[in-house]
Amino acid sequence: MGFPPLRGAVRVIILASLAIYIVILLLVSFAPDAGRALLALGILDPGHVFHGRIWQLATYAFMYVDPLDFVLSLLGIYFLGGAVEDRIGSAAFYGLFFGSIVLSAIFGCVLSLSHIVAQGAAIGSGAAANAILMVFYLQNRGAPIMLFPIPIQIPVKWIVLFTAAIETAYLLLNHFALIYFILLLGLGAGYIWFTLVLSRRSSLKVSERYFSLRNSYYRWKRRRAARKFEVYMRDHDRTVKFDEHGNYIPPDDTKKGNGGSKSGWVN
Repeated sequence: MGFPPLRGAVRVIILASLAIYIVILLLVSFAPDAGRALLALGILDPGHVFHGRIWQLATYAFMYVDPLDFVLSLLGIYFLGGAVEDRIGSAAFYGLFFGSIVLSAIFGCVLSLSHIVAQGAAIGSGAAANAILMVFYLQNRGAPIMLFPIPIQIPVKWIVLFTAAIETAYLLLNHFALIYFILLLGLGAGYIWFTLVLSRRSSLKVSERYFSLRNSYYRWKRRRAARKFEVYMRDHDRTVKFDEHGNYIPPDDTKKGNGGSKSGWVN
């Protein structure tokens, strides 16, 4: 089994994350004060958000320090993001990525107002990776996937449950820290996004298909009735004409050229 192609919105997000992380590493190594200042501006800190730094609701997803956290988050986006993007398109995938990040951050900041849970700061795109995992599960219920680097296929449902269980354990071990709330909220954000966006879009498509079929049926009935009426009138030595849509053509209109209307109404 080969690796999925790196393309579309997934490629843009991963390359942007990689470029920003390289900048952070260089600054932390060679200009520590500038590196710390950049991290302070970008990480999600509810206290700073409530004082006007609302950009942190999105920028924290591109802030990393630990290389392992960076790799694991982007691996989740890479391995499942392509399959999700193929189903929903690049524009919707950007909406899923940034929508889940912002929604998780907003709920996390609200929880922090308790001054008991969701304390501290949050970094990384783990919330988006979890949201992508949830959407992939909702699109492919029961489908098995290979959990890299384990060379066996595991039902995606168990991966979702395992992810939620591990992150809940970390949440409890770290006294309900904000960063682990954000990760769990990412699963919820993915579910909310799927319900509000994809399910509604599917419902609209079904409705459009239904009304299209219904209108086609009514047009067929009208054409059929028009043909029957033409036969009936010919049996009574009368001639009437209908156009291809089943609309009646008055006798004088049969002599009109291309510039004239063929009937008194249109379909």
